Order: sequence, then C-alpha cells, then structure tokens
Amino acid sequence: MAIPKEPRQLMINLMYLVLTAMLALNVSAEIINAFFLIDRGIEGSNSVIDESNAFAMTALEKNAEQDKEKYSKLVDAAKRVQQISREFNSYIGEIREEMVDMSGGYYPETDAKHPGHPKGYKNKDVTTNLLVNKGKGEEIKERILNTRQEILTIINNLKGMEGTAINDESIAELEKSITLGISDDWERSKKPSWSYFTFNQMPLASVFPIFRKFQNDMKSSEAAVINYLVKQVGAETFKVDNFIPIASAPKSYIIAGDEYKADITIGASSRSVYDNMVVKVNGSSLKVDDGIATFSARPNTPGIQKYKVDITLTNPTTGKIETYSKEFEYEVGRRSVTVAADKMNVLYIGVDNPVSVAAAGVSSNDLRVSASGGGINMRASSTGKYNVTVSQPGEAKITVSGGGLTPTTFSFRVKRIPDPVPRLGRSSGGSMGNGEFKAQEGLIALLENFDFDARCDIQGYDLVYIAKREDAVDSSNPGARFNERSRRLADRAKPGDTYYFRNIKARCPGDSAGRDIGTMVFDIR
Repeated sequence: MAIPKEPRQLMINLMYLVLTAMLALNVSAEIINAFFLIDRGIEGSNSVIDESNAFAMTALEKNAEQDKEKYSKLVDAAKRVQQISREFNSYIGEIREEMVDMSGGYYPETDAKHPGHPKGYKNKDVTTNLLVNKGKGEEIKERILNTRQEILTIINNLKGMEGTAINDESIAELEKSITLGISDDWERSKKPSWSYFTFNQMPLASVFPIFRKFQNDMKSSEAAVINYLVKQVGAETFKVDNFIPIASAPKSYIIAGDEYKADITIGASSRSVYDNMVVKVNGSSLKVDDGIATFSARPNTPGIQKYKVDITLTNPTTGKIETYSKEFEYEVGRRSVTVAADKMNVLYIGVDNPVSVAAAGVSSNDLRVSASGGGINMRASSTGKYNVTVSQPGEAKITVSGGGLTPTTFSFRVKRIPDPVPRLGRSSGGSMGNGEFKAQEGLIALLENFDFDARCDIQGYDLVYIAKREDAVDSSNPGARFNERSRRLADRAKPGDTYYFRNIKARCPGDSAGRDIGTMVFDIR
C-alpha cells in the first residue's frame, strides 16, 4: 500500500496501526473505549472528506462548462466513481449493522456507561463466525480489490483524451494516491487468510474502526480521483476571480516557548495565480515557493496572538494587481492541569456535583480522568465537564493524566448534605400571633446557604400544646403537614399559650435514615 502524502490520511493510517497493536493486548475497558474513540475520529474525518468531495465535484462541473462537449466524459467518470463509493460504503455499513444486530443491538444514547455503543462490544464469536468462518471477510477483501480495479479502469478508459494529461505516467501517480486496497502484511504473517489475520477473535468494538477505515480509504480514493479529474480541465486556460488568504497551521494552540508555524497561501486553483505573488505578514515579506509562504514565530507570552496577512497578485481574469488581506490568530498557553468543583471545594452525598477538568496545552481527547474513594462515580456531561456522585463520607480522589502530563491527583472531602433548619412558615421559633399560627399547615426543612438543587423532607415530629394553668397536651405527627390531632391543637392557639415542636426528623438526599434537626418553641401573642 502506498504511503499517503496527506498528513490527515497518514494520521488515520497510524491510528489503524496503533489499533492493530492494541489488539495484541488484553481487551480492557480503556482499550474498548479507545476503539470507539478511534471510530468516532475516523467518522469525523469522513465527514470532512465528504464536504471536500462535494466541493471538488461542484468545481469540476463548473470548470467543465468551458467546453461541455470535450469535458463531459470527465464529469461522467467522476459521478461514476462517486456512485461506486456510495455503494461500497453502504455495503460496509450493512455488514457492520448486521453484526450489531447479531450481538443484541445498541445501548440507548442515554446510557451512562455505554452511550450508543453496541451491546455485544466484547463479542468475538459474532465477528469470527461471520467474517472468518462464513467467509464474509474474504468477500470484503474481494470487494475492496474489485472496487479499486474498477476505479482504475474508469480512469484508464480516459487515457489519451484530448485537452488532458491523462497518460500512463499521471495514472501511475494517481494509483499511488488511491488508498483503498489490501495490505500484504497478512501474507508475511503466514496466517491462512486475510480475513483470519484481520478479524479472527477480534471483539466487535475493535472491528468498528477497521470498517470505518475501509470507508475512509474509499472516500479518500474518491477524493483523489475527483481532484485528479479537476486538474485535467483546461489547466492552461483555467481562470479564477475570487481569492481568500489561507493560513494552515499544524496546531493553533501552543505552549509558551514552542515554535508556531503556519503555511500561507491563496485560495486558488490556477498556477498562473502564483506568478509574481507577494506574501506579507505584519508588513514583512516572506519567501514564496509554488504559491506557499511559511510563517513562523516563537512567542513566550501566553494569550491570543494575532497576525495580519497581505497577499498581492495579478488577477488572471482582469489582469489587475490586487491585494487581499485577512487577520489570523492563535493561542499560546502553558501546560497545566486543574480540577475544580464548580460550586464548592467539597463533594456532597445525594446530589450531582458538577466538576470541571481543564488541562492547558493538552487536547481533551488525550486526557485520562479516573476517580476513587468515597463511593465516587463520574459521568461526562460535555467536553471537560463531569457530574460526580458520591455515597460514603470521607475522601475522594480524582486523577488526571495523559497528553504528556504527569499523573496528578486531587483530593476532595465527601460530606453529607448539611442539616436543614426547621421552619413553621418563615419562623424557627419565638413570638407569633395567634392568627398567623392558626394559618400554618405544617413544618418545612430548609437548606440555608446550600448552592445545590436539593430538598429535605420532614418525616415527623411531636407537637406539645401548653395553655396557661392547664396540663400539656401532645400530638405525635408523622410527615410534614399537621395531622387531625395536631390541627385541633393549633386551632386552640390564644395569647399566652406555648407550643413546642420537638423530635423533629428530616431526611435529605443520600440519607439512609432520618436525622434529628432540633426543637422549636412558639409563644402565642
């Protein structure tokens, strides 16, 4: 298989090699998650290629309008390759879904541990039986080889076409860019077949990114063919009249002291555009080779850094000298990591504790977050955001690593929700008018100065009524509202009477039993 020239495709191939190496290890939960992470990464790359292919196809159709009779064959060939690509990717997708159905379908997207993952993600029997024993893997191999040959046949049928450079030499170069194919690694492995080498005893989760790579190879090959055909449309007479400065940097966030680099060019598709092109950054001219100028800087101050690009060239359509300008920016940071409880530096039992994990200079995809102690459980809610629950008082620890960071552990105290304060209306005791007292319906438990959305419920209390020169009368009241006996006692309130609320019990989220929250005394006036 040819080594791809594009950094994006090289990255995907390296991810595939890493995946293959990981399969030699025991399949732990972390590796399973890595499979799905790689699968999602390649899926995102596929979406970018789809957009690029659609744009390139539009460009081909518009460029071919210069001479529809001459260049219609190029458009037809590109459309045929697009159809082949759709059919191939649909074929791979159907096999993928067939294996998911055979292994029990998908978890719902709302599942906390396996959102949207196949239920049989560890299943090796389904993959081995279908892809190896029943020959579906060899069928995939033949489909890949036949599809590659079909694409090359389409291009070879255009060889020698007037007004193009479609010849043996250019087709040989194109063939190197067609990534869809079968590696000969399996032959050196001395395994009985390619499907055995590729799929035997592979868990379903590991097959997902492999299938996604097949689809990526197909889309990349489609892109290579369409771009090849675009170049064949009247290169000498092609004209453009819209230019956009472009800065392409490997990364837009760097660590202080690191070097920032960016390739700067103009968004154009004709080499004539690059004649006499001048590129300036912040007023300083840069050397231009084949329409590309490289800008570099080595900032030491963290923060947003900006630079202005001015590109001056001759518009091949109008013949006028024109200047196009645009401002770009990148961010400089220092490598660090923090974990902070969003509301206070303690984790409470019975509620969701929002926690943020931030690591300057480290991609969120590279971060590894783990937790222990206090019955802690962490659920990712968004990038860098987690909902944390705990169940045991004491200490919990959150450890962050990955992306070049030394594993760093942060300790948090785990506590019960603080005791609520009992209230009768808005009062916790003292003097109260007899009319106001009679209007009350029962007690509430109020969490004062507590920032979480939590509610404590009154479980019960004893109400004692003492009138002047009379014996005390009491009522055992379950729940928060006055029961019938308590209601009658409250309705007897008159100036000089005293009411005791004692043995007040409340239960808060996370409590295994009710807690005593004190006593209230009211003197009726």
